[in-house]
Amino acid sequence: MNAGGRGVRVSMVGRVAPWARRHRWFLGVLALGTALRVVTMLGYRPALWFPDSYSYVVTAMRPKPDLVRPAGYSMFLRLFEPLHGFGFVTLAQHLLGLLTGVMIYLAVVRRRRPRWVGALASAPVLLDAYQIQLEHLLVSDSLFTFLIVAAVCLTLRPLTWRTALATGLLLAAATLTRTVALPLIAAFGILLLWFGSRAARAGNGTAGGAADGGTGAATGRASGRVRRGRLPWRVTGVFLAAALVPVAAYGGWFWAAHHRVGLIGANGVFLYARTMSFADCAVMRPPADLAVLCDDRPPARRPPSQEYIWDPDAPLVRLPGITFLRETDALAGRFAWLAIRSQPLDYVATTMDELARSFVWGRPVYPDAETYGYYEFPADTPGPPGRHPAIVGTRFAEQYERGPIGTRVVEPYAGVMRAYQSVAFLPGVLLLPVLLFPPLVAVARFAVRRLAPSKGTGAGSRRAEAWRAAWAVPWAVAGLLLFIPAATAEFDYRYVLPATPLACLAAALMVRPRSRR
Repeated sequence: MNAGGRGVRVSMVGRVAPWARRHRWFLGVLALGTALRVVTMLGYRPALWFPDSYSYVVTAMRPKPDLVRPAGYSMFLRLFEPLHGFGFVTLAQHLLGLLTGVMIYLAVVRRRRPRWVGALASAPVLLDAYQIQLEHLLVSDSLFTFLIVAAVCLTLRPLTWRTALATGLLLAAATLTRTVALPLIAAFGILLLWFGSRAARAGNGTAGGAADGGTGAATGRASGRVRRGRLPWRVTGVFLAAALVPVAAYGGWFWAAHHRVGLIGANGVFLYARTMSFADCAVMRPPADLAVLCDDRPPARRPPSQEYIWDPDAPLVRLPGITFLRETDALAGRFAWLAIRSQPLDYVATTMDELARSFVWGRPVYPDAETYGYYEFPADTPGPPGRHPAIVGTRFAEQYERGPIGTRVVEPYAGVMRAYQSVAFLPGVLLLPVLLFPPLVAVARFAVRRLAPSKGTGAGSRRAEAWRAAWAVPWAVAGLLLFIPAATAEFDYRYVLPATPLACLAAALMVRPRSRR
């Protein structure tokens, strides 16, 4: 028996060792990322809090659609409520962060890109100190990032009705976690039709834009895949149904609770705050009912946009009733659209200014010191919340925890993470070349092919065309995730982090595949 057991162990080691050697770079990055998350959990127990955290907890403990944020993350919190510990939530979020890195790596190596490229592409989400800190905050971004990356990675696989269904459900969950994902449903539907149409024209069910049999279609062997000469209307229909039915159901719940159409009731308010970075009532000439929302100060002297939502002295907040009443939100939306129509160039310019903040060196304090501080590992135990909604949310959080809440800062672990955060993060100035690399290389290769066209028209040529376009989906999604908040709300450092792994994935997919051996 002992000899037999030793033989089994030797056989297992003989199989595992070559696999570990092949993936040694990624396994090293993954191990370091895991260790950093363990140190974080030891140093900050059980979780870090953000102002939004309390409203999420309120919705989790008293299920009702919130006017400002969809309830997806609150339902995620609800899953762990029987365990009565926010530490289980942060543990789950750290695991989601690690799984996100694993998905990025697998998406790269399955398309035969060099393994070291896959390890490099996964490094930001696994090792960036601000990513780890965000996973330890009780906010929706870690869950949202996991759902979006999972959806993108699925589109890089052969397209069947099953993958379309799963992709749609993931995007629906992402939309109900952060509404910024709603436009992505339309974008994904268009991409499915585009890639599927190219596959149909290719005549053998293989997407010209797929990655080694990936995005948009597949070989015609499996049931439900794109067939010769047929557009993928049915598969796209499955995707849209899977994505839109849950969103519509939530919209019905929102209507039943608030008698308003939508997923949240704050779109007008946030767009109003966004336009206050440039809105000039002397140019707009608003009617009397909108003029009450004007700010006579020149734009350069105005506070950050978010202050027009939360500051008690802001014009919108001074109106009777709560800020997110139906009438107030509609009034704010009318003002915002008037500002955009009256000053379109100013709107574009300020949107570009907000977007450009994603690509600066370092991390300048923005939008204010208080918000910026929530994204840093603290040296001392954070104080109790000061805003009234957070004070109310504290009572529900204590019910969730079955005891007092707070964050214990435990040394030396906390000090290790503070020191690590001061040096280990991806500067925005490096994110910009990562984003520019795929389209620039694609344009260069297109020009080369035009100057020296290939005569290949067979399967080898189609495979070559396949790996060239695999970057398009993650790159487009990363760009939208950066652009939409800049256009509709305000730049925030945590909005950059979900786009980073997708930008790295797109860049990795532009590297030439390994040769088959």
